[in-house]
Amino acid sequence: MTDPVPLAATVLLLRDGGAGLEVLMITRHAETVFAGGALVFPGGRLDAADAAPDIQRHCRPVPGVDQAQMALRVCAIRETFEEARQLLARLRGRDALLTGEELAAIETRLTAKLGRAPDFTELIVAGELELATDLLVLFAHWITPKIRPRRYDTLFFLAPAPVQQEAVHDGREAVASVWGSPAQAAADGAAKRVKMIFATRFNLVKLARSKDQESAFAAARADTIVTVCPEYRDTPEGTMWCIPIEAGYGVSETPVAAEVVA
Repeated sequence: MTDPVPLAATVLLLRDGGAGLEVLMITRHAETVFAGGALVFPGGRLDAADAAPDIQRHCRPVPGVDQAQMALRVCAIRETFEEARQLLARLRGRDALLTGEELAAIETRLTAKLGRAPDFTELIVAGELELATDLLVLFAHWITPKIRPRRYDTLFFLAPAPVQQEAVHDGREAVASVWGSPAQAAADGAAKRVKMIFATRFNLVKLARSKDQESAFAAARADTIVTVCPEYRDTPEGTMWCIPIEAGYGVSETPVAAEVVA
């Protein structure tokens, strides 16, 4: 019996720029075990604390989403905050996302009280915040290929950027952060100008079909999510990674030599 594949979540944080849709990406530290040195979306592995009652009580309800799925949304928000300091949260009773000044004030107050910087759960619970779990829209579902030694079962979410917060990489797992065009980032990955794993590039290509946030969210809500677990196959055209055409990426195979798979 094989061990279950660890669950993970990642966020494609979106904003509208002067030239169209922009997405936030970070560069992983070169020594990171998974996708070291690669340009990726903020995200990571599900923690047990993501499902804890204390944090679940501070989530904006989402119709049809159970506790297990809500924990993955918490994971996505937590990882985005830890890696890029973008916190998808609101003051309780408010619809607008938290501003950078409000976040800094809460952190300062809690640091003085605790004698140290608060962790994510402390920040949300003691700060009387509500996670904006309702703003996340499922975009894709990828599972690392079976032949890889380190695997993850990952949900990709779209979310609007909190425009009054500045993205800042943590300097440990993430050593750089950048806003940019999905199409340009995908092209840079394809041309090997940056290191980029298979799933990231394909999801950038999919995202690049939308011209702005509104159309990106509309397309994601209308989409049928098909799980992608690339398979390694020899074909007359060479060795390929094969994916379901129904997943909506416009192709069913791509040459192994052209891709980086973490």
